[in-house]
Amino acid sequence: MTGPMESSGLTAVRYEKRDRVAYVTLDRPERANAMDLRMHEELGAVWDDFEADDEVWLAVLTGAGDRSFCAGQDLKELAAKIQDGTATPSTFGSRGKPGWPRLTDRFGLAKPVIARVNGHAFGGGFELALACDVIVAADTASFALPEAKLGLIAGAGGVFRLTRQAPYRVALGHLITGRPMTAARAYELGLVNEVVPAADLDAHVEQWVADILRSAPLSVRAIKQAAAAAATMPLEQAFETRFPWEERRMHSADAQEGPRAFVEKRGPQWRGC
Repeated sequence: MTGPMESSGLTAVRYEKRDRVAYVTLDRPERANAMDLRMHEELGAVWDDFEADDEVWLAVLTGAGDRSFCAGQDLKELAAKIQDGTATPSTFGSRGKPGWPRLTDRFGLAKPVIARVNGHAFGGGFELALACDVIVAADTASFALPEAKLGLIAGAGGVFRLTRQAPYRVALGHLITGRPMTAARAYELGLVNEVVPAADLDAHVEQWVADILRSAPLSVRAIKQAAAAAATMPLEQAFETRFPWEERRMHSADAQEGPRAFVEKRGPQWRGC
């Protein structure tokens, strides 16, 4: 299975769909896969397509080459805009900017996204990874939010997600200093799911893909949506809340297929409906 976006003129992103999986590759290796405005526009179209395609159940996000997952914002482009007077002040979120809503503030996306982190994930690259649901990192990977050293702020969710996903004091220390952390340290903090030798990265990512595809897609989406929404709710309120994807799963054919397949000692045939 391949997707319509492959031949749509993308130049900064590679997008391929096969076997229920969307593979999204940031493709500016000569610039450490830094995100310019063109890349943001293309990524916006990619995530729209991924979200709308019922035949695709999860995505893998990575960067081209081995040196960098993503170096964040293209600072050369930003500096040029400052020089010619076309730069505008920016703060949290991507509303009104190319590619909106970007992955980092696409809060309604229920399909899971795996980050395959190879090399540096700095600035917006780290924020992209933090917005994913599973992070598999090469042992050569490193992570940092250096915005404060540039007079900027980690406005694509880094300020918010890092302080929620890591201990607050540790997270704040990294935010106000820009200090990098190794993949091993990120694993210690619970920021990544797995750290593996760089040569084995693809094999481990594909194992995560296979494991997720063995789960019912509506169950996966219901779990993701409910877990994200309930993270800031009192427990009693979480139990009483009706989550849209859980309503769909509860009344789905797949909710009946799973128990039947178990009793019949066969693999389930998920329909996603």
